[in-house]
Amino acid sequence: MTAPAKKFLFNTDFRAGQAREPDAVSKAVMEAAVADAEARGHRAGYAAGQADAQAQAQRRMAEALDRMGATLAGMASGLGAIEKRLEAEAIEVAVAAATKLASELIAREPFAGIAALASDCFNQLVAAPHVVVRLNDALYAEARERLEEIARMRGFEGRLVVLAEPDIAPGDCRIEWADGGVTRDRAKTEGAIAEAVAAYIAVSRDRQS
Repeated sequence: MTAPAKKFLFNTDFRAGQAREPDAVSKAVMEAAVADAEARGHRAGYAAGQADAQAQAQRRMAEALDRMGATLAGMASGLGAIEKRLEAEAIEVAVAAATKLASELIAREPFAGIAALASDCFNQLVAAPHVVVRLNDALYAEARERLEEIARMRGFEGRLVVLAEPDIAPGDCRIEWADGGVTRDRAKTEGAIAEAVAAYIAVSRDRQS
């Protein structure tokens, strides 16, 4: 009699009744994922902190540069005003010094300016029939001889008339000819210079305000 065929027990769980432990691989993967997440969070927080700190530093630098620019602009404006003031003072000092020097030179050589003006006139008036020179009476004696000599040196052949005028200041004169004349008046010249300087300074001060 043939023995009955044995069944293969492939579906039989020989560990039946034994407790199963948690999957060790899954736990390790989970721990690694948590650690990686924590590391990423730390890096992200650090990067955000660095970016915020850099932004604050740039903002403070920009504010400092703005304040510096405003300070420099104020300094430039102040220096410009000082420069204009010093320029005006320098002009006033120069004019005062020139006026004083001119007075001293005229007191020392009262005929020098008259001689220079007469020499220029005689160069242009060679053919004039006559020339009249009016000057301070204290200079008359010296001036007459020297003017006649200047006229000859310049080729003037007309009649030279030298007149003493007490109302003409020493160093000043009036030279007249048939169709014209020229005047040397130091007081008027100084007045014109003073007016021009005053007008220039006034305009400079208006620009500063």
